[in-house]
Amino acid sequence: MSFFELKNGMKLYYKETGSGQPTILMHGWSSSHEIYSVPAAMLKDKARCIAYDHRGHGGSIKANQEPVTMDTLASDLNELIEGLGLSEVSLVGWSMGAGVALNYVRHYGCGALKQIVLCDMSPKQVNDSEWKLGLYQGRYTAKDIKREAGKDFLQLYQEFAVSAVPKLRKVPGFLLRPNLKKRLMKCDESVLRSLSKSMKEQDYRDVIGKISVVMSYFYSEPGSLFSPDLAKWYRSQAKVPFVAIPFPKSSHMFISEYPEQFATELGKLL
Repeated sequence: MSFFELKNGMKLYYKETGSGQPTILMHGWSSSHEIYSVPAAMLKDKARCIAYDHRGHGGSIKANQEPVTMDTLASDLNELIEGLGLSEVSLVGWSMGAGVALNYVRHYGCGALKQIVLCDMSPKQVNDSEWKLGLYQGRYTAKDIKREAGKDFLQLYQEFAVSAVPKLRKVPGFLLRPNLKKRLMKCDESVLRSLSKSMKEQDYRDVIGKISVVMSYFYSEPGSLFSPDLAKWYRSQAKVPFVAIPFPKSSHMFISEYPEQFATELGKLL
């Protein structure tokens, strides 16, 4: 196991595979680096893939001794890039990982990057009268944040899971909940709560126009957590070469559903 030690002494687990174009792979909320196992192996002759676990997740579950926000994760990413001496990085972020990528650009710019690949994530999760491309395909609003306050965390996680993977709605609760509990046991609940709150406070729409490297967007079609119309919005805002790649008949989990296709499409960009 490889660990990167942050300046505060906490350690992030990471797995490095292959050689070539330095490519950082960032997972989503409540996930881990393992979602990239197949793509990283397939790209080993083309890319130096570095997949790491965010604080409070997977092998970094113990990196939780302070409040963890999206700013924290952007700082961690910056430390990782500098600490490993990386440049011309292809930065790949799925779900929350895409939010980390955008937050990184906001605070640190694109000087260390070659390109950015965002995967199925909105720059603003909370919908309002002027923004309908946020969480749950435009249905999640500030009222839902108030509704969720104090609600059982497992129940909230189940609502999230069945929205991310609609076919889970057909699974009886008594079968689904034990598997969700196992997933949550691989994460620190306090970190998940903190990051969920932090993500919903963010608005990265202004960041898109500040991206100065090639940008790509991979997305689910017909969509699950987010509308596929986000691809059109990103294209309209990008001031750099931009490509959008749909994954037909997929859910938010298209990386694990179609890992070979994901690796193939990513490989074309490297």
